[in-house]
Amino acid sequence: MKNSKIKNLIIVGGGTAGWMSAAALSRIIGKQNCKVTLIESRQIGTVGVGEATIPPIVEFNNLLGINSDEMIRETNGTFKLGIEFINWGKIGDAYMHPFGSFGRTILNVSFWHYWKKAFDLGIAPGLQAYSLNWLAAKENRFFRGAKIPNSPLTKIPHAYHFDANLYANFLREFSENLGVNRIEGDVKDVIQNSVSGFIEELRLSDGSVVKGDFFIDCTGFKGLLIEQCLNTGYEDWSHVLPCDRALAVPSEAITPKHPYTKSIAHAIGWQWRIPLQHRTGNGMVYCSEFSDNQMAADILLNNLPSTALSEPKNLRFKTGKRKKIWNKNCLSIGLASGFMEPLESTSIHLIQSTIMRFFSLFPHKADFEVEMNYFNNSIDEEFKSIRDFLILHYKLTTRDDSELWNYCRNMEIPDSLKEKLELYKSGSWIERNNKELFGVDSWLAVLNGQSAQANSYNPLVDTLPESELEKIMQDTREVLSQCASSMPDHEHFILNNCASKNNHIAKNQSAL
Repeated sequence: MKNSKIKNLIIVGGGTAGWMSAAALSRIIGKQNCKVTLIESRQIGTVGVGEATIPPIVEFNNLLGINSDEMIRETNGTFKLGIEFINWGKIGDAYMHPFGSFGRTILNVSFWHYWKKAFDLGIAPGLQAYSLNWLAAKENRFFRGAKIPNSPLTKIPHAYHFDANLYANFLREFSENLGVNRIEGDVKDVIQNSVSGFIEELRLSDGSVVKGDFFIDCTGFKGLLIEQCLNTGYEDWSHVLPCDRALAVPSEAITPKHPYTKSIAHAIGWQWRIPLQHRTGNGMVYCSEFSDNQMAADILLNNLPSTALSEPKNLRFKTGKRKKIWNKNCLSIGLASGFMEPLESTSIHLIQSTIMRFFSLFPHKADFEVEMNYFNNSIDEEFKSIRDFLILHYKLTTRDDSELWNYCRNMEIPDSLKEKLELYKSGSWIERNNKELFGVDSWLAVLNGQSAQANSYNPLVDTLPESELEKIMQDTREVLSQCASSMPDHEHFILNNCASKNNHIAKNQSAL
């Protein structure tokens, strides 16, 4: 068994996917157990526009032993409590998908069932009054949490906004300090075993050869190993997620820097807005069937919150995933494994999730078919659950002002999503399996935010007297409101803990 262990692991491609993989491998496996080599070329650019994350990134950085303040400082980052969606249900609508929960479970029944009854009776305001993250975000406040007994402030789910290229550079230094060997080079040939089809070595443009036991493909959309070499195939989901183009452009930094991402729907697609310390990330995701590049660029540039710092960068994509994310002795990570539009900031999470799932089934050199099949089935479920959650935003629209929204409103959706919508409509039921990324409160935020109608609620709610229900609703929102108001201003929190070396926030504060 000694000789069957993976001793040489090769990562092809850098960027966020490559260096997240290298950092995790070097930290968890250790150079004494496995040599990790990363091959990348300065001549090959990275997409590098992903600037928003979701709460599991905090766990990833903690696992690696990364100090979050140091990481935020080095990546010009800010904090994120959720995502605000504007004009999605109909023009003029706005709601938030906040991290964390709404209210608290009462008598073992989920909070929103009680809230629905109270709201219908007119004794409770909208759902936003029962989310600490939503309240804090709209007041531009942020706090990581503290050990306060029986307080909502004990743990505040959050994520980060950061410059993805700076995050990759940060992880590169981290990885190289742990022994990862970086090779500057361009892969020209991939050599496979003539019998097994396993990848055995890579030949670079300078004539050098890199041999490995296992390979990780982080080469982006082209999938140099997973697709061009192994012909794995691609599962296309563009019929239910039709947007296939994006424009990205940075603009000058804005103040205040709100601790949430904005997603603003337009007739042809949607626009993201992400506040960093040194600039603002902006982009337009759209469908080429219903819009051309010039129209998308005009809408994006006319709706920037500050002056553009460059010309828009064009991106093309096809939503979907590889038919096998792990094929033979090759694991695809990041854009090489598939693509989900950044509507819910899942791209960096899927890098993290793929790495962690692989660790849980870390193979020997060969004879890992059982592990590989289980891995592929498991991650396939996660991809599909994220797909359904993204479709939900489009399907629930009532907009009829453009071809895109008419298509989305009327399109056929997967049976898995149909079942969820039928359950919610019948009795406010929100069910999920354990492999789904988004919890019931996330589904509730979008369902309620885009006015999905539920006919009823859990009948167990009626066992609570109306006067007691009203008191619980009032007490809950008062506590959450007080907690939100007690949190520090977001920019002050950054200034006091993790302002970048150029001290952009300090400059903004002094100018006020």
